[in-house]
Amino acid sequence: MSSKILTADEDQFAELAVDAVLRLKGSGNLEQIQILKSQGGNLKDSFLADGFILKKNIGVGQPKRMENCDILLANTPMDTDKIKIYGAKVSVNDMGDIAKIEKQEKLKMKAKVEKILAHKCNVFINRQLIYNYPEQIFADAGVMAIEHADFEGIERLGLVLGGEIVSTFDHPELVKLGHCDLIEETMIGEESMIRFSGCASGEACTIVLRGSTSHILNEAERSLHDALCVLTTLVRDSRTVLGGGSSEMRMAHAVEQLARKTTGKEAMAMEAFARALQQIPAIIADNAGLDSSDILASLRAHHANGEHEFGVDIKQGGVGNVAALTVTESLKVKMQMVVSAHEAAEQILRVDDIIRCAPR
Repeated sequence: MSSKILTADEDQFAELAVDAVLRLKGSGNLEQIQILKSQGGNLKDSFLADGFILKKNIGVGQPKRMENCDILLANTPMDTDKIKIYGAKVSVNDMGDIAKIEKQEKLKMKAKVEKILAHKCNVFINRQLIYNYPEQIFADAGVMAIEHADFEGIERLGLVLGGEIVSTFDHPELVKLGHCDLIEETMIGEESMIRFSGCASGEACTIVLRGSTSHILNEAERSLHDALCVLTTLVRDSRTVLGGGSSEMRMAHAVEQLARKTTGKEAMAMEAFARALQQIPAIIADNAGLDSSDILASLRAHHANGEHEFGVDIKQGGVGNVAALTVTESLKVKMQMVVSAHEAAEQILRVDDIIRCAPR
């Protein structure tokens, strides 16, 4: 967060990220945490909300608030089946025939709605459009209908509400409905949205990001998502190492010492690996606008003297004791970083060998 657009409000967003991850109770399922972007205001207005927030509106003439909700989630077309033959058309002789066609279409819609109502649900959420006539039938039955929930929204709803997404309605006894305590419309900024509170999955929450432009919101989302990923990894494995390039310098120092005791070409490869590890603190210094050569030389001297807690202190513009500054990183993330870099370098070397190979 410190190197991106959230740096001015890093304390607030750090608390948001930690609170959201702690709600997962160790499951590490980031699908339970939704990041919702709402343009307007500034980043300080961002907040963590319980439950799930859907960026849609409730149907016209339907209840705007529903308690003890039994929710049917669907991905189905609510209009009548169309003739799927290219160039097909229906010819009629008078307006009466058109009225008969429309009547049959409405009867088909009504039959489908009656099948849905047979599931004993009081909320119906469809990924596709619902249209005016089915909405009217739902309103008369006192059922809240929400249409055109996007694919990601309906999938996430199925997860947090504990329900199944269905496309046919012939066997109500086989369908698992979703549940939540309360559904209501709420205003966030100037937008009307739907809040699901008391979801079957008590871990569900929504981080609402506010910002003046879409660029700021997108960058804030990327930064926050990276933080959430690191935190979920840390919850699974709580071991940490010192950050600020301190760990890389300590690894490089150990590899260099081993290289001096190694004979043959392997020593050259080990020295190159140590130089590669030292690029991490150098890059940190460059990104902070500092003199990476001077800082790298200082870090080598400190680590050679056994002061392995020293790393890059970007706030003071030099080197510092990162243990005292409480700059730490997840051990699992650090291990994966080293392994991924090693595998990428090995893959590049293999490709180079294949390119240089003489044709058979």
